[in-house]
Amino acid sequence: MKYLVSIDLGTTNTVLAYAAQGKAQTQAQVDLLAIEQLVAPGEVAGSPLLPSMRYHPLDNELAAGELQLPWVFHDPAGVERVAVGRLARVLGAQTPGRLVASAKSWLSHAGVDRMAPILPWGAEDADVAKVSPVAASASYLAHLRAAWDKRFPKSPLAKQQIVLTVPASFDEGARALTLEAARMAGLPELRLLEEPQAALYDWLYRHRATLAQDLAETKLVLVADVGGGTTDFSLVKVEVGQDGQPTLTRIGVGNHLILGGDNMDLALAHLAESRLGNPERLSAARLAQLMERCRAAKEQLLAPDAPDQVSVTLLGAGSRLIGASRSATITREDVQRIVLDGFFPLNEAQESPKRARAGIVEFGLPYASDPAITRHLAAFLAQHAQGVPDTLLLNGGVFRGAALAERLASVLSHWRGAPVTVLHNEDPDVAVARGGVAYSLARAGQAPSIESGSARNYYLLLDAEQSGDTVRAVCLLPRGAPAGEEVRLTERSFALRLGRPVRFHLVSSNSDPGGALPQAGELFDLPAADIVRLPAISTVLRSSRTTDIPVQLATALSEVGTLEIFCVAEDDPAQRWRLEFQLRGEAEAAEDEVALPMALDDAIARIDRIFGNRSQQVDPREVRQLRANLEHLLGARERWTTPLLRRLFDALLARARGRRRSSEHERVWLNLAGYCLRPGFGHPLDEWRMEQLWAMFETGVQYHKDSQARAEWWTLWRRVAGGLSLDAQLRLLDDFAFNLQADESERGRRPVTLVDGSEDDMLRVGASLERIPSAYKAEIGDWLIEQIMEMPTGPKIDARASARYARYLWALGRVGARQSFHGAAHEVAPAASAEGWLNQLLQLDWKKIEPAGFAAAHIARMTGDRSRDVKQAVRDEVLKRLSASGAPPAWPAMVREVVELDQAVETRMLGDALPPGLRLLR
Repeated sequence: MKYLVSIDLGTTNTVLAYAAQGKAQTQAQVDLLAIEQLVAPGEVAGSPLLPSMRYHPLDNELAAGELQLPWVFHDPAGVERVAVGRLARVLGAQTPGRLVASAKSWLSHAGVDRMAPILPWGAEDADVAKVSPVAASASYLAHLRAAWDKRFPKSPLAKQQIVLTVPASFDEGARALTLEAARMAGLPELRLLEEPQAALYDWLYRHRATLAQDLAETKLVLVADVGGGTTDFSLVKVEVGQDGQPTLTRIGVGNHLILGGDNMDLALAHLAESRLGNPERLSAARLAQLMERCRAAKEQLLAPDAPDQVSVTLLGAGSRLIGASRSATITREDVQRIVLDGFFPLNEAQESPKRARAGIVEFGLPYASDPAITRHLAAFLAQHAQGVPDTLLLNGGVFRGAALAERLASVLSHWRGAPVTVLHNEDPDVAVARGGVAYSLARAGQAPSIESGSARNYYLLLDAEQSGDTVRAVCLLPRGAPAGEEVRLTERSFALRLGRPVRFHLVSSNSDPGGALPQAGELFDLPAADIVRLPAISTVLRSSRTTDIPVQLATALSEVGTLEIFCVAEDDPAQRWRLEFQLRGEAEAAEDEVALPMALDDAIARIDRIFGNRSQQVDPREVRQLRANLEHLLGARERWTTPLLRRLFDALLARARGRRRSSEHERVWLNLAGYCLRPGFGHPLDEWRMEQLWAMFETGVQYHKDSQARAEWWTLWRRVAGGLSLDAQLRLLDDFAFNLQADESERGRRPVTLVDGSEDDMLRVGASLERIPSAYKAEIGDWLIEQIMEMPTGPKIDARASARYARYLWALGRVGARQSFHGAAHEVAPAASAEGWLNQLLQLDWKKIEPAGFAAAHIARMTGDRSRDVKQAVRDEVLKRLSASGAPPAWPAMVREVVELDQAVETRMLGDALPPGLRLLR
């Protein structure tokens, strides 16, 4: 038997639905797999919901038999003892720091390495096994696979037709990682489907016999899917077909929002924490425990027969498990105020989300800064300009609370000026999984379908620099193009440059030129006012050839809204290069086209004169004056924009051989190259540029006896460190350690390519390596604080000692910073180490040693993430000392609250100003 299978890999629960393949529409029965799982130690039961949670028990917490499943479970994460599902939820509520939850939210968080073992986030015990968000997701899918294979041994899950649902707003990275999780679980072949569409597919299938009647008055359906971790909006247009039956077309999807039931539970946990009478803030692990208790309280207080109040209890730890427990009361009015009015305000004026200076960060996740879902909805509807929908389908576990469902329907009715029709969702917990099966039935012609073709016309600009009232463009894909069908632009030929950076500029438009639907390959002069510029796609197309070749373009729209573009070689159609574009998100966020100075060509000619392939000799003085000459042509270099800087770097890179002509050439080239590529990322093709630059590292400097050339070498790598890979940063760390700690005998065996570095150079380089593991940062910080505390502290500190203090304290502040400039959140130095360094720094006189306060402010900086922040008592001491030493207002501000750094503080900590308009900090 073959089955149609659908898996909803949810933030809170994972569900599997299925139907026998090949049965007629009237006979196809969509069933839910009763997923066998541990519900208590040693006790297995089946349930359609598998909580998307893992628990990593203590060594002696559970006997081997108490984790026994009806099959041998091979954890894709490689953890030997693990509980998945309902038992994980139960145990996680009792013991903090061992529960992995919300892995799906982490899949969409680009601020961390989602393949790295970082969960449970903020685990305090060193013996807690950690897993990556991808591996955690894979473990839930692997559990499903094992449960299915036990239930259907002759029809293994990997051999079935599988649909895996994802948020409509998932970007390409999150979608690719979801597919990687499926591959790790042994499910390499499947199709992705947007969750809001799946929810609507479920409703359509259940009402397939009466659709014409049920949707007779419907023109526009809003699917609002608010789950445990995300909020997802989709718009579906409904029209009457020639046969009198409704036809449905998905015409818009919302932006990605990490906003859902988890945020509501967190808000209630903060309230409960304030009522526990705890002298200190709870740790991240304890807050997660309290949050789980508040989730249950929220569900009770939102029920139709809700009590007036519910008590939540936070158990003690260790031997004081019972005696140290504390309780707090949450009332029905609390839930009304925080959940209903806070997350679903009436928003009568249809305001858009409020923009805060800094977003909310908790458990390492960047939650939406504005929690008001109705404000995000207003912005979504305004963006798509279709008016207020007349019909609403609610999905997601949040809407099990009838009050929340009624509130959102009431808000839309008020905006519309007439009641909206609410489509009944039989069971929001399982609708998405069931809808995935209905989608597969629709693909087989056995159920109603939703068209999800292109919502706009898409064009390739033929002259990206063209200005004026119109732009010349060729149509890549017309509005309404169906998904899954490749369109070849056979009448157009393009020159494709191989082995070199190339840029593709796309625009979209809702209007049809001349009032007629365009055809793929047609040329148009589009009104500039009617187009929306999409982010330029930049890449390097790999090939053994380095010339321009003629290609044709082939395009297709995937099922989930991705425009796929292929460049197909005319002389060899089998040779093709794929470029993927994500068509969701705010088109207005596209990169602005920045006009480059008219003198750029002259500036590149100056670079070519110094470093190009010329036989004439250039006076050393002219080499040394290159930077001044470039500034004369282009203006002060502090005002050079990022696009200009990268164009200059590309010119330098193409002439890199010329840096070896003299020591003056090498110094100038290294100085300009580092300045133009700083901070090593932030602009298209920077990854490729860094690859080219890193290839030069092993050769070292040509003039290794020239102290200034050596200094410029290390300044270059410090400036671009943000674009270096982990392996490259670890390689730099080796040189950092050698130059600072090697004894005389070791230095005598130094290879010529290992460039010597001064103490100042090495401290700056070492402190800029933000991607190295946090344990290494702890070692470096311990060594730095040891050096600092051995420095003179007499009544007067001379200039030399003062300068040494400044070097080491700057490095310590960067190594111990709670908020990295380019590293991931899980890579910061451990909070416990940071607290130890702060206690040492508090022994210094900050009035005499001003950099101590600057370093302490960064080490004590508040991020809002309890796993990174130091304890409140330590922060209070730092605040007192900053006040007493007369520190600038920006320093205590970053310790007191979550703020972005001002430009002066940012520049001091980076060691360089960022290029104009480039913001790296959240």
